[in-house]
Amino acid sequence: MQRQHASAAGTAEAIFARHRSRIFAVAYRLTGTVSDAEDVVQETWLRWTRTDPSDINSPEAWLVTTAGRLGIDHLRRVRARRESYVGPWLPEPIVEIAGRMPEPTPEDRLSLADDVSIALLHVLERLAPEERAAFLLHEAFDYGYGELSALLGKSEAACRQIVSRARRRVSDDRPRFDASAGEHRRLANAFSRALATENPGALIACLRDDAVLYSDGGGKAAAALNPIYSADRIARFFVGISKKAAIEIAPESVIVNGKPGFVLLTEGHVHSVACLDIDENGRIATIFVMRNPDKLARAAAALGRPLLML
Repeated sequence: MQRQHASAAGTAEAIFARHRSRIFAVAYRLTGTVSDAEDVVQETWLRWTRTDPSDINSPEAWLVTTAGRLGIDHLRRVRARRESYVGPWLPEPIVEIAGRMPEPTPEDRLSLADDVSIALLHVLERLAPEERAAFLLHEAFDYGYGELSALLGKSEAACRQIVSRARRRVSDDRPRFDASAGEHRRLANAFSRALATENPGALIACLRDDAVLYSDGGGKAAAALNPIYSADRIARFFVGISKKAAIEIAPESVIVNGKPGFVLLTEGHVHSVACLDIDENGRIATIFVMRNPDKLARAAAALGRPLLML
């Protein structure tokens, strides 16, 4: 009996390990932070240990559904807190050094869905928890309406309406053009060079006239409390913080949530992480700057640099 029990436990652990990266991928896209995603993964594991895998037809579906429900519950709990957040709320960035093979951890395995850009996750914040879960699972993870029905406890027809409504809202708000990796890298490099030389004209040349900047300090770091609109104002914002904080561009080329971006340093310490959204004319439409130190610890660790203590 003990051998059978040990064998069953080993099988359960092996099954969970096989699907762990997918569970994390779902959880991160739902919660927007690595720590919360890890909590969802851990709670999914605890619930998995209380089941008998032999009684489950599709372990992957069971695990993803459980993580989805936990993610929805999390979003409901934090909704009021995010609405009262100081300044814009942005997702926690996942930073990799370009060209370096990622470590085999769930945090780095972001290729299981097509889009984890900060831009998309920012737009998804405007959806209700069930809409966000339905949209992500259907669009990014190929969840069928029958599976969504089981997850949300609604009819398939209702799930179709939820996904359709979410798709329209995302389509209205997210960029309609997906720049190539080469174009993204070119603009990220051009913008960072202009910033390093404190050249407002070169900064403006990279930006669309009606570009928008979102800066997340969370009340714990100096940041713009409201979005900054127009190329001229954004250029002045960057030149201003460059002079005040004596920032420099990290020499490492970085990937932020699958897109080229850059890291700002102050005396070698990570000051902020920035990423861009590009329009169809090869100009920067949106800039996201993450400054909240609670969201930068893992980025600093990935770069092997200390985090700026505020």
